[in-house]
Amino acid sequence: MLKVSNLTVKFDNTIIVDDISFTVPTGETLAITGPSGIGKTTLLHAICGIISSTHGTVHIDNADITSLPTHKRDIGLVSQTGDLFPTMSVSQNIEFGLRISKMPKTDRAARVTELLEMLNLAHLAHRNVSELSGGEARRIALVRALAPRPGVLLLDEPLSGLDQTTHDALMSDLSRVLKQTATTALLVTHDHLEADFLADTTFVFPRK
Repeated sequence: MLKVSNLTVKFDNTIIVDDISFTVPTGETLAITGPSGIGKTTLLHAICGIISSTHGTVHIDNADITSLPTHKRDIGLVSQTGDLFPTMSVSQNIEFGLRISKMPKTDRAARVTELLEMLNLAHLAHRNVSELSGGEARRIALVRALAPRPGVLLLDEPLSGLDQTTHDALMSDLSRVLKQTATTALLVTHDHLEADFLADTTFVFPRK
């Protein structure tokens, strides 16, 4: 479960996120909707610790993670661009977080294989990420974030900028994977159709 309570973020004297509260039950997806530039990405970055909140708390399964560094928050993040490591292969990208957590090599290999097969991407295991199509890269970014089995997965407009066919196929895959892995997820989108298809509930980001 993810619980965000009275979260506020200020830059200088400007309030970007103002007293936001919501709860995402374990295994469910909450969509946060609203127009571009309203503060949705800032909210995600505050939840995962990329930026500091001014006020409020973030809990995962009743543990207060508000003051923890990003790498200790048990949160996965998929950004709009995916942010794959361009000099690594697909497998190396997926394995990265598992190596940081010191998972044994054989277990890492098994986890990579499991996730690639889940999305029918096993044939891409040794390909360099620079050779991937847009849809393939987005899928690998999703797999990499899921690899360490995070307590919460944050998705920052993961379907933006794709052609309609790729968008719809990836949306179906994302829905299936979230349900299959029983992942607790927070989805940021400005697309109400995406929110309706992927999320159990929707939170409309308040206008300033």
